[in-house]
Amino acid sequence: MTSTRSRKAKGRALQNFVVSKLLEYAPALEQDDIKGAIMGETGMDIKLSPAAYKRYPLKIECKNQEKFKGIYSIYSQAEEHKGKGEPLVILKMNRKKPLVMMDLDFFLDIYKRSVYNV
Repeated sequence: MTSTRSRKAKGRALQNFVVSKLLEYAPALEQDDIKGAIMGETGMDIKLSPAAYKRYPLKIECKNQEKFKGIYSIYSQAEEHKGKGEPLVILKMNRKKPLVMMDLDFFLDIYKRSVYNV
């Protein structure tokens, strides 16, 4: 069984990765504009300053856990399709909104282009 310390370390590592990616795609932002939440803190996992929120008006939750294995199998299936194009998965449960799953860099690239017409 995974220890609480180990789970929190995995979560913290994912938060740090997301923070670095968001900063990479928004070089005008300062290091203090985007931070990971303290583990166990309620609310969003990625804390945004007003300047960062203006750039990324998002509510970001990070989950790093093994029970998503099936989702990655679905994503792998999309990756294996013949032809060009970025893999995209649309997930839906009964009485829930459809969700989109895509590569983080791809998302940030299209988000940057759509918001800033780059």
